[in-house]
Amino acid sequence: MTAALSLTDGRLLARLAADAVRARLSGVRLVARLPLDGALHASGASFVTLERDGVLRGCVGTLEPVRPLHHDVVRNAVRAMADPRLPPVTHDDWPLLDVKVSVLDRPTEIPAGDDTQVLAALDPGTHGLILDDGRRRATFLPSVWAKLPEPERFLTALLRKGGWPEGEWPAGVAAFRYGSSEFHDRSPRTPL
Repeated sequence: MTAALSLTDGRLLARLAADAVRARLSGVRLVARLPLDGALHASGASFVTLERDGVLRGCVGTLEPVRPLHHDVVRNAVRAMADPRLPPVTHDDWPLLDVKVSVLDRPTEIPAGDDTQVLAALDPGTHGLILDDGRRRATFLPSVWAKLPEPERFLTALLRKGGWPEGEWPAGVAAFRYGSSEFHDRSPRTPL
């Protein structure tokens, strides 16, 4: 995670993500009011999740820090509006849209010789997981444990998401776990 990210910083990031969505839907320029320095300006990795009435409307992010955290959040918020797996976010979604920003810790490699090793290295509810075989890569954020609380189901669903064949452990796959801090900007919102 970005060093010294406070609760206030996290709330600012969630508000910034919501403002980016609102600005894009309204066709106006985003004007961000952030502290001049600090954790929001350090490189960071984030995911932005958009939900309407608890239904996923978009989730896009980065796994490694490649740009200042506040830029990463804005970029991912805009990209989440057009998540290729889902219909685009529209003006109709805005009043009921919940925005969540997950700020990721740096991933740590864990043993991945088989599913048992991976499962033994995970703390359900705490760790996100990345699987990567050099051709495919897939991740589940720590918050996915709320929907898939059984470790075996969590791992099986991630393998499916990554497109690996069911019933056999993928050869040469590497596994990485990470934590995250989540910050929310919740609906209801004034219609645009």
